[in-house]
Amino acid sequence: MIGFTTHRLDGLEPDNLLAFMALLGLLRTLEESKPLWRTRVSWTWDNPPLRPLLWTPEGIGSDTIVEAAAEGLNTLASHHVFTDTDLDPKKFDPKKLKLSPEDAAKILRKFAEASHKDQYGRYKADLWAALISDAAVKSKKSKEMEAEQTPLCLMFGQGHQHFLERLNRVPQQKTPPKRGKDKRAISETDCLREALLKVWERPDQKTDSFRWDYNEDVRYALRARDPSKDREPTQHGANRLAAIGLSILTVAPRLRDGKVRLVVLGGGRDSFVFRWPIWREPISLNGVRALLGHPRLEQPDTRAALGIVQLYQAQRISVGKFCNFTRAEAKLD
Repeated sequence: MIGFTTHRLDGLEPDNLLAFMALLGLLRTLEESKPLWRTRVSWTWDNPPLRPLLWTPEGIGSDTIVEAAAEGLNTLASHHVFTDTDLDPKKFDPKKLKLSPEDAAKILRKFAEASHKDQYGRYKADLWAALISDAAVKSKKSKEMEAEQTPLCLMFGQGHQHFLERLNRVPQQKTPPKRGKDKRAISETDCLREALLKVWERPDQKTDSFRWDYNEDVRYALRARDPSKDREPTQHGANRLAAIGLSILTVAPRLRDGKVRLVVLGGGRDSFVFRWPIWREPISLNGVRALLGHPRLEQPDTRAALGIVQLYQAQRISVGKFCNFTRAEAKLD
């Protein structure tokens, strides 16, 4: 593309769900702060190791990109507030994604109406549309019906981990807790730079995450102690961006095995997998969204016609009382 500068995002491995969601978040934050850049992304298929390649206007440096990402991230993160639903606080805990179908419908309707007023109402509507649907429900032990959560929600109170609480707090936390025994601090932009432009070292052991990184899948194996009691280190900047990227992944009800179940943009049809394509040519965030939602990505001819060279998929699994996503595998035809 003429008049563009490219930036290799070495931190974002192609087989890590957290990294892919962070890529979505990066595109969304740049769309927010620098819409005139018309940012695009491709993959370095012909220049291994495989990584995303960000396309920005000519002359834009990496420091400017990180600063723009921080600006857009902070603007959008300020709307990750879940105490403005107008629901009875006795019925809805803003820490937990647990809603009756009726209350889910009220929330979705409220923010859908607000989306016509300003761009941030639109973002809030997108965020809630990525979390729940009032049409897909499940019954609890009490026989009450509950709106089914996005398959990307892996926290239901186990270990005092609550999904909405983290979705509120993590993106608004500009810097992670101080690192190491010497309690080293890091700036917001340096934290984002580490997540995007450097191979991950996962230095943030005290920060909260969403269990989207395959590195958080810890098992007993031959260990002498329960690894689930140890908090796995993560990359704080990536989790912040991924929380914004979640708003791209809208959920919708689908009839499966005679039941209405919730599926997410990019999700599989059977046991839950999340899949994402690897493409050659630079495309916008809307283009990425269109690829994720294409109904025939399983077909090699379709992928070839769309310029897709590979398809990765990560499996959602349960390990004891915790859920995780596996490291993604390339789909073989």
